[in-house]
Amino acid sequence: MPPRPAVVSSPDKVVTIASAFRMVSFMYLLYSALLALFLLLTLPYWLLQMMRHGKYRAGLRQRFGAVPSHLTGRAEKKTIWVHAVSVGEVVASSAVVAALQEKLPSHQVMISTTTSTGQKLAAQRFGAENVFYFPLDFGFAVRPYINALCPKLVVIAETEFWPNFLRIAKRNGSRIAIINCRISDRSLPGYKRLRFLLTKVLKNVDLFLAQTEEDRERLIKIGAPESKVTVAGNLKFDMAPPPSPKIVASLHKSIQQSGATPVLVCGSTLDGEEGSLLSAFRNILANHPKALMILAPRHAERFAEVAALVEELGFRMLRRSLWSGEPLAGSIFLVDSIGELSALYSLATVAFVGGSLVPRGGHNILEPALYGVPIVTGSHYENFRDIVNLFSGRKAVRVVGLAELPLVFIELIENSDERALLGRNALAALAAQRGATATTVSALLKLMELSTDDPAPQLASRTEPTGNSA
Repeated sequence: MPPRPAVVSSPDKVVTIASAFRMVSFMYLLYSALLALFLLLTLPYWLLQMMRHGKYRAGLRQRFGAVPSHLTGRAEKKTIWVHAVSVGEVVASSAVVAALQEKLPSHQVMISTTTSTGQKLAAQRFGAENVFYFPLDFGFAVRPYINALCPKLVVIAETEFWPNFLRIAKRNGSRIAIINCRISDRSLPGYKRLRFLLTKVLKNVDLFLAQTEEDRERLIKIGAPESKVTVAGNLKFDMAPPPSPKIVASLHKSIQQSGATPVLVCGSTLDGEEGSLLSAFRNILANHPKALMILAPRHAERFAEVAALVEELGFRMLRRSLWSGEPLAGSIFLVDSIGELSALYSLATVAFVGGSLVPRGGHNILEPALYGVPIVTGSHYENFRDIVNLFSGRKAVRVVGLAELPLVFIELIENSDERALLGRNALAALAAQRGATATTVSALLKLMELSTDDPAPQLASRTEPTGNSA
């Protein structure tokens, strides 16, 4: 017998559906109201950051829904919208963007970011005409971008679950994929508490590509439909070394001329770490008076603070922004610039990756691994748990506590065989994990094929149900 058509068989079911619709609308309205309240209550902080450090000023109008002129008229061509929050996501998704541009020449790939540093890097890699700031998650800010671009596919890098954005994009016919997705130890408890809300929000996503099997299980636990979640690997393993800025060649030449060796590159350091690193470097100078430390704080607003600390402790300091070729031996070279650290790791005798001596979750050790240099990181690496554990199991990284740090630096500097082994193992660990980009692109192309059977999207209405009107 042919299957019976689905029908609403009673007034009670009509009432139930209407009640469910009102409940969902209320949920989105409440979310928008709470988001607005949060922004209002924290307004003094944002204003202070703007005044003191110039942060958040860039793209402010865009964040509130003012579509920049270079995006107008772009809806005439089929669009893929890739959202990469900051520098790390831009770097990780670059190969995916390039592959989509190559395989879908009839489509334009547009990239949004949240941070100004991510915006600058994206503009360098993809062209400023294809880059813009991601809007705040209010209906009035999101809809103008959906209307301007009418994206066939929305690709979100890592873990960005913006309820209004996902709902509006889905209602307007976009396929939505979250790629390179991971759920950190720190964020998992909060997501699990909000599962009753996330279950509804995540239904708007068509595809989740998790980094690991554990991330897949965590996505399902917080409400992602199991049938939509698969493991694709970590895109960061597929990263290529970035183009080398001129400063790297200049430093390399100066290092050779002045005999500045060994070179300790300490990257992405946070408050509470520089003092310990400088203390360890003092011990190195006792036996290696021509040693050089290249010190790169994570956040630009701390450059002056770190410079003051270096001077207070009596070190000879050269600032990247002021350096004009002075000899480097026996000094601290402070990297007070953005976007150059990855390439600077190529100069390292030993590389240290920060955010890990203090409980901040660590940073990406793959950047120095690309150059086959020996890597040291602290014991607080929760945000990169899988990568660090993989490298540690392959003897490709040294994980140290605060007390061990000076001894490990000295040990590696004095033992060239150990340094070479760590570097080779790091390159081998990278090579063994490559392939996530190809898997991700294949999955996105299949999703695009499915979307060709869908009806053409409608412009985002300004008279949607109340839950999207905020």
